[in-house]
Amino acid sequence: MKAYVFPGQGAQFVGMGKELYENHPIAKDYFEKANEILGFKITDIMFGGTDEELKQTKVTQPAVFLHSVISALCLGEDFRPDMVAGHSLGELSALTAAGCLKFEDGLRLVSKRALAMQAACDARPGTMAAVIGLQDAEIEKICKSVSEETGKVVICANYNCPGQLVISGEKEAVETACTRLKEAGAKRALILPVSGAFHSPLMQPAKEELEAAINETTFQTPKCPVYQNVDGAAHTEPEEIKANLISQLTASVLWTKEINSMVAAGATEFTECGPGKALQGMISKICHGNGDVVVKGTNM
Repeated sequence: MKAYVFPGQGAQFVGMGKELYENHPIAKDYFEKANEILGFKITDIMFGGTDEELKQTKVTQPAVFLHSVISALCLGEDFRPDMVAGHSLGELSALTAAGCLKFEDGLRLVSKRALAMQAACDARPGTMAAVIGLQDAEIEKICKSVSEETGKVVICANYNCPGQLVISGEKEAVETACTRLKEAGAKRALILPVSGAFHSPLMQPAKEELEAAINETTFQTPKCPVYQNVDGAAHTEPEEIKANLISQLTASVLWTKEINSMVAAGATEFTECGPGKALQGMISKICHGNGDVVVKGTNM
């Protein structure tokens, strides 16, 4: 069975999508439509802007979404997913590619999500850190201890793959947790260059803002099961999908569980649609030793 997966923020690079735009008429049409919807020429920034311009929140998330969804659309009849999933922002790409959301609605929600998250970051600054080489249970225990001692938020945000987890919260608490995690034997506990504490309670204002937008948007039954971050399970019922998407901003991304659930359901071929190869690396680690699973990209 074929599974298609879609990356989140952080996969962007200058020049992304230019080859699609120049070589696929359908891609050019969708990129131009996106420029109209967003009210600025995101293609100029994606194809030839600077790293700093591309890192602007209002640009980054729509840029990754566009590259991901348009890559899937350019596959044409070859895009026949038995199941889909997306990491964080990528969940909106997955929902759009699977026909649960119209392209225009998906892009508008991504733009709203980006701006709401940036506002939440400005109102209550936070950060995230990657933790390598420590068991999940030990990381959870240390984060809980630091939160109780400091009265500040630090939680496990992204369960990416065995031995790789991202924590999120208020800067002081994350820094304290990193020190404790290294003392506990973590190979690395590295603060990430992000503007906020994504997938933590600090995103509550963004969640409330996005909830209103999601509730105003029409969601259709997707053409295949969509595996979602908040529970790692398959969903096809639009109201369930909407509720999980709303919860996602403040909840942990259970990516390891998600991939294992897809494999258990019969997935043997994973294709990453979008910029970068981050998800391919994660899935390879999650499925290490399973010779039946093939992991690849679209080469677009």
